[in-house]
Amino acid sequence: MQRRRFLLALAGLAAVPASATEFAPVLPGRRLAFPADHGAHPDFRTEWWYATGWLKLPDGSPLGFQVTFFRVRTGLGEGNPSAFAPRQLILAHAAIADPHLGRLRHDERSARVGPGHADFDTGTTRVWLGDWRFELGPKGYHARIQGADFAYQLDLQPDGPPLLQGQAGFSRKAANPRHASYYYSRPQLRVSGQLTLDGTTRPVTGQAWLDHEWSSELMPEGAQGWDWIGLNLDDGSGLMAFRLRDAAGKALWSAATIRPAGQIGQVLPPEAVHFTPLRQWHSPRSGIDWPVVWGVQVGGRHFELQPLIDDQELDSRRSTGAIYWEGAVRALEDGREVGRGYLEMTGYGKRIRVG
Repeated sequence: MQRRRFLLALAGLAAVPASATEFAPVLPGRRLAFPADHGAHPDFRTEWWYATGWLKLPDGSPLGFQVTFFRVRTGLGEGNPSAFAPRQLILAHAAIADPHLGRLRHDERSARVGPGHADFDTGTTRVWLGDWRFELGPKGYHARIQGADFAYQLDLQPDGPPLLQGQAGFSRKAANPRHASYYYSRPQLRVSGQLTLDGTTRPVTGQAWLDHEWSSELMPEGAQGWDWIGLNLDDGSGLMAFRLRDAAGKALWSAATIRPAGQIGQVLPPEAVHFTPLRQWHSPRSGIDWPVVWGVQVGGRHFELQPLIDDQELDSRRSTGAIYWEGAVRALEDGREVGRGYLEMTGYGKRIRVG
C-alpha cells in the first residue's frame, strides 16, 4: 500500500498541491539494482526503511522492537539554494514492546535535511537524525537509538539477497497500476546487540524483518487504511501480506509474497489473501478499537496471529500526524506456534490523511 507511509501526511506540509512538484513516477519494468537501491531515492515523494522484530533478554524474556526512518520530499523550497530550505525531511519512530510494562515504550523525531540536523545517502542505506542512525555496512545493518526511556544498538545480519515484492519490486496497491511503490524486504535478519531499559543495559539476540519502500502516489480513492504483516517462520521462510481496505472493512486490494528457505519468493494473487479480525482491544487513550487477533489465509495456509501484548498503539501525531498499531505477534498454525513477526494496522480511528 504505499503500505506504511501513507502515514506521511507531514502535519501540514502535504498541503502543498502534488501538481506543484513533479515527483518521480513508479513505473513497471524498472529493475531494482543493488547496492544502489539500498540508498535513498530523493526524487520520489516518500521513502522508508522499516525494521521490526523480536528480541530476547538473557533470562529468555521476549520484547518487540521497531525502528523506522522516513524520507519525505516536501515540494517546498525547491528553488531555494539555501542548505536550510525544507526540501527534504527525515522523520523517525522507535519503539520497544515491553510485556512487563504492558505497553509500548516509544519515541519520535523529525527534522529537515541540513547541516547538523539530518541526512541520507543515495548509494547505500545510511540515514540519520541527530544521534539516531540506521545504516548498512559490510556485515549488515546497524541501528542506534536513544529514546526518552530506552535505548538500543542492534546489528541486523541478512541471511540472503533482498526479497523483491510484487512484480520484481513493482508493488501494486490497487487495481490501477498507477498506485504502486518500489518495494523489497529483508526477512530472517539475525539480531544481536544491547538494549537499555530503566537504566540497565543488557545483551539481546533475536530476529527481525526490514522493508525498504519508495513511491510518489497517494492513497487510492475510497481507501481507509491497511493491515500488513511480516512474518519470519520457524522453517526459515519469510511471509509478507497486506490488504488495503475501505471504511466498511472490505478489502480493496490484497497481496502476499512468501519465500521458502533458500528459494525464490513466490508472489500470490489478491484473491489468495484473506484477513479476518477475531478479537478487538479498546485503547483507553485514543478510544480506537484495534483488532489485535487475526486469522490470515495466504494461499492454502491458515495462520492465527496473537499479539505479544494488546497495547502496541503508537501515537505519532507529533511527527507523521497519525495513530497506528505496530506490534509484535506470534503466528500459530493448527494451534502450534510456527513463527513470529509484526502486524501493522492503520485507519481504524480516522482515515489516513495524506494531503
